Parts: sequence; structure tokens; C-alpha cells
Amino acid sequence: MFLELRQLDIQYPGSRTPAVQGVNLSLQAGDIGVLIGPSGCGKTTLLRAVAGLEPVSGGQILLSGRMVSEKNHTEPAERRRIGMVFQDYALFPHMDVGSNVGFGLAHLSKPERQQRVAEVLTLVGLDGSDKRFPHELSGGQQQRVALARALAPKPDLLLLDEPFSNLDVDLRERLAHEVRNILKAAQATALLVTHDQLEAFAIGDVIGVMNHGHLHQWDDAYSLYHRPATRFVADFIGHGVFTPATLREVDGHVWVSTPVGELRDVAECPLPCAFEGGQCDVLLRADDIVHDDDAPVKAQIVRKAFRGSEFLYTLRLATGEQLMAHVPSHHDHKLGEWIGIRAEVDHVVTFNRSCPVNDRELCQMPCAKASACEHTEPQYQPVKFD
Repeated sequence: MFLELRQLDIQYPGSRTPAVQGVNLSLQAGDIGVLIGPSGCGKTTLLRAVAGLEPVSGGQILLSGRMVSEKNHTEPAERRRIGMVFQDYALFPHMDVGSNVGFGLAHLSKPERQQRVAEVLTLVGLDGSDKRFPHELSGGQQQRVALARALAPKPDLLLLDEPFSNLDVDLRERLAHEVRNILKAAQATALLVTHDQLEAFAIGDVIGVMNHGHLHQWDDAYSLYHRPATRFVADFIGHGVFTPATLREVDGHVWVSTPVGELRDVAECPLPCAFEGGQCDVLLRADDIVHDDDAPVKAQIVRKAFRGSEFLYTLRLATGEQLMAHVPSHHDHKLGEWIGIRAEVDHVVTFNRSCPVNDRELCQMPCAKASACEHTEPQYQPVKFD
């Protein structure tokens, strides 16, 4: 592993609550990791600690097996061979692009420096722009200059703090894909912080979801969406709701009874907790609910959001439960209208109703009636369905 964080704690002087607590993660060389979470969750603090800009109060940070941070010891940032791309790019306005990119290459001769500047500008798609000034560039071009400057010294690790936050929404995802291609072409190892899920999914090989200083899950995007380890991850990633359900055994098979009908033809049923009486909560994503006029279950449209090719409908059942559904945009129903819906679920994500993490905070206590719960390593148990 290139980057390892072991039981990392960070607490600011005078604060009663740690900014980061008990974080474990690892990042392989050449991979791109992303930290995502709401404002104040600790992701930028963690990034700054990796950079050597914040001391740690517990645990360790290792780079290539070398311990660089632990309690009462912080290796200086300049000795860590780390490049940084800041939120505001931090370009020097009085210097042209070539001088900005070559700023960290003073140790090279002038010909070597010019060659390296030309290499990284070509890598980021800005070859021939070395004589232009930052104010002559678009936001996306400035972001690439900042990336080129960080890559120029060939750092062992690249850190990016909200690198797309100053850009237009339509540009962010496209540029995230471009930056991923640039980092992969440079064979760079990178750790990025963002609050935007689309950015995280577009750029990350592995993504960590944080809240209140805790790392809830460190996984690929597919697993975060389809195999969330905690209720917070399930709620934070994508669109969905928790709905009450009952698991029951029928002729050796498990059926899942939900307000939108019985779920039977499901390949597997992850069971993070043992459920007393089979009572649990099931996560139903918007893409699990299908609009079908002939379906026996009806739901009322209480909110709708136009997304171009589709609507995101918020629906209320006659029993009061709410669901969400992606519906093609040519199905333009009015607010208050009742439509038919059915569930198409290929796997079931369940959570214990009585578990303390129902308050969407990370539970630090073992469940009283379960050997495994969603705040521990999830245990996915295949279940046969008719």
C-alpha cells in the first residue's frame, strides 16, 4: 500500500470533539481515492494531515511504508514529496503559465525545466499556452494549469482539495473525467476531497464517505450505492428512502414484505443485523421503483424534479410511506396525481430498526441483539428466492 492511515485521530486544541476519529484507509500506488461527505465532516482536515499541515493526536500516517505522522511527530510537508491542488488554484497572477508550472522546478537546469513544463502542459492539454497569463484562461484551463504545476515535480502523492468547486456545474463532471485521464496518464497516486457525488464517481477508484469525523465506508462507487455499510452511506449516496419491511420464511425461502409489495425474485439479501421478529428497514432506491399504470399499488406525486431525460418523483402511498422513483420525462404527471408503481429489486439492503444508528450517526456500540450490524464490516448473506 502506498498510503495508509491507521486509527487516525485529529483533535484541535481546545476542542472537546475530535475532527477526525479512528480512520483507517489504504490507497494503492496509481489509484485515485476520493473523500466525500457533508461540510464539516473532517475530510479536508484529514487531507491536510496527510499533507503534513496538521498534526495528529493519535494513530499513524504512512507513505510507502514510512511513518510520517503520529502523536508528537509530524514529518515536515516539504519532505513528503506531495503535490497539492487548492480550491482556488493559487496561481500567481503576475507570472505566465510556463513560470507557474515551473515554479517548483528550481532544482533543474533551464533546459530541463523548460522540457518538463512542456511535457506536463501537453499532458493536461495546454501545450503552447506557456506564455499566456492566468487571467487570459477559462476556469477549466486555470484548473489544468494548477494540476500541471502540482504534477511537474513528479510528486509521490497528489492531494486535491475541492478542485472543481469554482467551476460551473455543467463543467465539473466533464472536467473530473479529464482530470482522471490526466492522472492515470501520469501514473499518479492521488487523494481528492469533494462534496459532489458525481465528481467522486467520475474520478475515484475508491471513495470514502465521512460524517462527523468518522469514515463510514471506503469502497468503490458501485459498492457504496448498492452495498452501503451504514444507514448514513445509504442515505447520503444516491436517492432513496428507508421503508419498514418484514422478513419471513416461506417454504425455505425468505420473502421481504414491503409497502410496495412482496419482494421474492431477488438474487441476494444482505443482512447486516439480526432482526427480532423479522422487522427491519429496507432501502429502496429511486431506480428500484418503476412507474406502471397497470400495477395494483398506487402512489401520489407529492414532489417532482425535472432532470432532462427523466423526472425524479417523490411519491406517497395511501399508507403514508414515501418513496422516490426515476420516471422517463415524457411521463409528465401533475402534482397530486396518483400513478401505479411496482418494485424491481435485484438485491435487498436491510437495516435494523432498533439499532442506535437509526439516528443516522455512526454507532460506536455493539448491537445488543446482533452479532453484526451496519456499523461493522457488512456481512452479506445470499438468500434464495422463488
